[in-house]
Amino acid sequence: MFLLLFAGRFLALSQTPQNADVIMILSGGWGRIEKGAELYSQKYAPQLLLSNASESGSYRKDMQDTAMSLGVPQEALLTENEALSTYQNAEFTLPIMKQQGFTSAIVVSSDFHMRRVKFIFDHVYKDSGIRLTYVGADSSYDAKWWWSDPRSRETTFNEYVKMIGNAIGYNGPEAKGVLREIKQWFR
Repeated sequence: MFLLLFAGRFLALSQTPQNADVIMILSGGWGRIEKGAELYSQKYAPQLLLSNASESGSYRKDMQDTAMSLGVPQEALLTENEALSTYQNAEFTLPIMKQQGFTSAIVVSSDFHMRRVKFIFDHVYKDSGIRLTYVGADSSYDAKWWWSDPRSRETTFNEYVKMIGNAIGYNGPEAKGVLREIKQWFR
């Protein structure tokens, strides 16, 4: 029972930002672009790398348009447009990082998603020589009282199932299909 109380807090990982070559923003959630643009405006890095940039950001625009509407100039944006999962975010950004000669990045995603992001990126980027710092964007996920509302309960359940799936080798879009099947067992 004690471990269940801290299940949400374990997921919500956020490190102190450090200056880096680039701020990498993963698609898939509200607040991520805003957090990346905030870090950019605070001069933590001179460029943003948007993973799956064609996906919608805030304001019903794609990630690139959203970043520019938040004051990030187009010349400061790099894009990757193929990732369909967190694993692919890592897999498809690594060659861009190497091609650009980057040795460090701040990785931005939703707060509840950061533990799994770190697990995946640490695995994919292992031995690359690239230093990663993980900064969570506020998603209104309640890490302390995750069981108190349906959205936080489902988010917690999803993240743990995905984390277990990733740990045993389910990565990429096929992992999302497995999650859908598992969720059907509980409905």
